[in-house]
Amino acid sequence: MTRNTANTGAMMALTAMLCVQLGLGISVGLIDRLGPDGVACLRLVWAGVLLLIIVRPRPSAFTRSTFIACIGLGVVTAAVTLLFMAAVDRIPLGTASAIEFLGPLGVAVVHGRGRGRLAWPGLAAVGVVLLTQPWAGAVDPLGVAFALAAAGCWAAYILLTQRVGDAVTGITGLAVSMPVAGLTAALVAGPSIFGRLTPEVLIIGVGLALLLPVVPFALEMLALRRLTTAAFGTLMSLEPAFALLIGLVILHQVPGPAAVVGIGLVVAAGIGAARTGARAITPIATRVEQPDYA
Repeated sequence: MTRNTANTGAMMALTAMLCVQLGLGISVGLIDRLGPDGVACLRLVWAGVLLLIIVRPRPSAFTRSTFIACIGLGVVTAAVTLLFMAAVDRIPLGTASAIEFLGPLGVAVVHGRGRGRLAWPGLAAVGVVLLTQPWAGAVDPLGVAFALAAAGCWAAYILLTQRVGDAVTGITGLAVSMPVAGLTAALVAGPSIFGRLTPEVLIIGVGLALLLPVVPFALEMLALRRLTTAAFGTLMSLEPAFALLIGLVILHQVPGPAAVVGIGLVVAAGIGAARTGARAITPIATRVEQPDYA
């Protein structure tokens, strides 16, 4: 695979990260009106509607196993979104992103090469300790727990996204997984926010859905066709740094010296876990003769 393939995948992943952090920074401003789960629900429901309208997925594009993977991806997408919004409601955006990054870091370590990769989780753990400072009670433990749960879901999201992206052409898989995510989030949070929705909030929700998750999730799916999971996890190491910057500029969350060092250690661990890796683009069957999911 050529270097251009890896470079294209890297640019897609970096653009996706910027969209994610901008979307999260703006979303935090709606938490007071809808609650963290309500903001997550609003974004995911609109994203599902938009992708269904734009893509209009055909049943013939899926096998039974691919369709099940799309459903699983949708559930995981809802979980990581709900859990992370619950985390940023309690702890700073940069801290939450650094903790959540342990998920992609784990993927990079498992799929990376060489014994040296096993040292990186330890470095990341030191960074997380500096971020949370448990000896000082500086960070809400429930917020940390939400971020850790989101990390596990993000690891599953990366693996499922690559599987779906390899099996289904374009972003058709996303047009199935995202409505599932929206439905899942609506079942969890819908009843609590119905009375608080206004035309203004609904319009804001459309813009937020495009910024996060429609554009970045589509870019991530396309990027994962061009990169190994290890390389993708490495690029995600910049996510906490993006979050720190957005938290500072948009949310005015000024980190202390220990937090800055902690985020730096997590970023360094991600970079060290796996450095490069273009992957051959997997041929995608554009039509399945007899889909077996129905």
